[in-house]
Amino acid sequence: MRILRNKYLNEIIERKNNGLVKVITGLRRSGKSYLVFNIYKQYLLDNEVNEKQIICFAFDNKEDLLKLDKYYPKQKTLMYDSRKKNYTVNANKFIQYVKDNTPGDCQYYLLLDEIQLLDNFVLTLNGFLTHKNFDVYVTGSNSKMLSKDIITEFRGRGDQISIYPLSFKEYMEATELSFDEAYLEYQYFGGMPYVLSLSSEERKQAYLKNLFTEIYIKDIVERNNIQNQESFEILFKILSSNIGSYTNPTNIEKTFKSTMNTYYGHDTIKKHIDFIKDAFILGEANRYDIKGKKYIGANSKYYFTDIGLRNALINFRQDEPTHIMENIIYNELIARGYNVDVGVVEINEKNKNGKYDKKQLETDFVCNKINERIYIQSAYSMEDMEKYYQERKSLINIKDNFRKIIIVKDTIKKYMTEDGIEVISLKDFLLN
Repeated sequence: MRILRNKYLNEIIERKNNGLVKVITGLRRSGKSYLVFNIYKQYLLDNEVNEKQIICFAFDNKEDLLKLDKYYPKQKTLMYDSRKKNYTVNANKFIQYVKDNTPGDCQYYLLLDEIQLLDNFVLTLNGFLTHKNFDVYVTGSNSKMLSKDIITEFRGRGDQISIYPLSFKEYMEATELSFDEAYLEYQYFGGMPYVLSLSSEERKQAYLKNLFTEIYIKDIVERNNIQNQESFEILFKILSSNIGSYTNPTNIEKTFKSTMNTYYGHDTIKKHIDFIKDAFILGEANRYDIKGKKYIGANSKYYFTDIGLRNALINFRQDEPTHIMENIIYNELIARGYNVDVGVVEINEKNKNGKYDKKQLETDFVCNKINERIYIQSAYSMEDMEKYYQERKSLINIKDNFRKIIIVKDTIKKYMTEDGIEVISLKDFLLN
């Protein structure tokens, strides 16, 4: 099954020959290698680049590694790093291999996978940039390349492209299902590309569970030397059970004390949540005072980068369509390039005694991109007038002129309220 990821392909094309190392990062198994070695390579071939000008090399591929054996025969191709307790590929051999396969001054494209396995890969890649006819693209899949701070390794010579699991639109186009059929699958199994190739629900569930236990948790634990792995895994489950709800390390610490009689300190919990975020598994939306134009409090909302992985972590037991829809909307906004916060609007509301009380109303998402701002409310349904007024209450108390939108799960025709609030269906939002 061929999945066209045009959004990311266009991002790579825009950076072509920009003199920087293109670093494709993102959640493991989200399609980074396929994007570079299949989709982008085919683009180059379709645009009059000769195949000899494209050097593809995977540092975890035995056939590729055998190509290096003839260079510097007295040196080992694989070198054991006792400090990191793993093997790395001899950089001298690889540099010579590239030189041997890039004669003359024509333009060459280096497409490199599992780059973290190359010894001194940052220095090596930055060295290639001194040759103006080299354009370099790299991906990786262990915790080193998963980390959000990888771009700092290149000291100003790297250009990061973040890739996410399949958006709903990509998923629906690949499956050729109707909207309702596709959404039913997507809200349950998410958008990890390999899931589409699995024929049964049992195989999909098993695959997603295995990703967590055998890849994500192991990567984070090993990279950050986490000692209390059992508590860390429980933390993961707590976060997955509370998507779309306010969470903070202090409350989680209390949960461990009261329900498990276990000490798991506030600072450690905060640090461990940051590790999960750095591995692109989790996104955070902070509370933002819209009128005061400032961030407030320690509470945040967390959303999983892939809803299927979240469901797998809790054994597909919590079917919460409202919070799942909210998570899917959050992911869509992030993938479209928005910075997303939770909005808080303070109002004075008259109580039963005729006096005024201060109340805080919440807007699900405050979305910013350069000079653009949108306020979004996620409403699974607005079946009666009470629900309708509840969903629009925070939006009508925001007194600026930016767009205000309510997204509803029901299939409806887009309309505008008397207060200037757009009401659109989830279908229109996800497919437009």
